[in-house]
Amino acid sequence: MRIECTSTNAWLGKKMFLLVLSALIIGFILKVPDSTLVRGLLVSLFAYMTFVTSLGTSLKSFIQVIGKPWIPLFILLLIHIVTPLAAWLLGNLFYSDAPQMKLGLLVAAAIPVGVTSIMWTALAQGNIPIALVAVTFDTLIVPALLPVYFNIIMGQMVDINYVSLVIQLLLMVTIPSIAGMLFYDWTGGKTAGFSKGVGGITSKLALFIIMLFNGSLVSPAISWSLDTVQMIIVALIMVISAYALGYIGSLCIPNRSRDITMAMVYSVGMRNASCGLVIAITYFPPTVAIPIALLMLFQQPIAAAIPNIFRYFEEGSARSRRETTAL
Repeated sequence: MRIECTSTNAWLGKKMFLLVLSALIIGFILKVPDSTLVRGLLVSLFAYMTFVTSLGTSLKSFIQVIGKPWIPLFILLLIHIVTPLAAWLLGNLFYSDAPQMKLGLLVAAAIPVGVTSIMWTALAQGNIPIALVAVTFDTLIVPALLPVYFNIIMGQMVDINYVSLVIQLLLMVTIPSIAGMLFYDWTGGKTAGFSKGVGGITSKLALFIIMLFNGSLVSPAISWSLDTVQMIIVALIMVISAYALGYIGSLCIPNRSRDITMAMVYSVGMRNASCGLVIAITYFPPTVAIPIALLMLFQQPIAAAIPNIFRYFEEGSARSRRETTAL
């Protein structure tokens, strides 16, 4: 039974692109109404995914990363300096005469790291402690950074509910992460088997439900037109560029390994689009929310495709080495 669950989980891991894409499509069709119950369910499912992910990680490893935090800090530098500059360039290139769309791209680039970056890092066998520390650090600085950032760039001060944001991220990330890592250390690493079996399957089911609800919540913000098609292309470029920036940034790491590369790709590339939508809808005109809504269409499917892309190039490199050795 345990072997069957592990193999089923591994099979689902290889099919994540289809799983996420089908969830988004179903969400667009069903259009589940937003409610406090739905929001509470999403927080609970996020917390469960984070807990299961952390069952394969030692708390000692997490503390070691905090002790030498320069990789997570480098990730935050890429996210909050380089990415907004790239968004500003894209906005001037495609929307020089549409200030609200330019603003939407900037807001999309400035929002915090997506919580699901931790789960995707785990699925891609990346360095989970680095992803956890990056999200933790970003949780602390973003509520203070965003109002200053928007004031400098747009001349508009944004008042973010720091307490609400921190409590939500504590419930979704910090508490379940620490609980999972404590269980891992307490059991001597035996919980890793659960995270690769039944826990892995159920966490992927949780992700399916989350993506379904996200697709449903974002669909009202999108009205299809030629302008929307152009915005879709720009949003796609922005998402791909963010993931690519994470990979390029990993090349600067001395003695980098595959697990560090995957952690950087997902931490730099993944954004908390739900948080961005709330900020855009609350403080800016509705048009500003469109680029952020479109991010949600591409972030998760591309995240699911990344391990396959890496696997393709790794297998190609292995074949080349074998052919060279044979010669």
